[in-house]
Amino acid sequence: MKKDIHPTWYPQSKVSCTCGNSFTVGSTLPEIHVVICHKCHPLYTGQEKLIDTEGLVQKYQKRQASYEKIKSETVGKKKERETTREQTVRPRTLREMLDLAKKQALS
Repeated sequence: MKKDIHPTWYPQSKVSCTCGNSFTVGSTLPEIHVVICHKCHPLYTGQEKLIDTEGLVQKYQKRQASYEKIKSETVGKKKERETTREQTVRPRTLREMLDLAKKQALS
């Protein structure tokens, strides 16, 4: 068995919740901070509680708006490339290539 590979065990770790409740458990961390505990969880209390600690909905909407902006820009660039390709004359056969080269040499 290797020595000193296991973390330190704290038999009296303090768990603190945002609702103010605290209790002790055994853990590898001396202190634990949680958002929801058994005193404020909707499953145990029977009350609905919406937790949006960081504005997750607003973050999602902001991210979606930036994706839509990038998408519209790339579609516009793609259409511009297609129109410039249509304007250039490209020979489809070897005969057309030779004729085009002769015309450019005479010009």
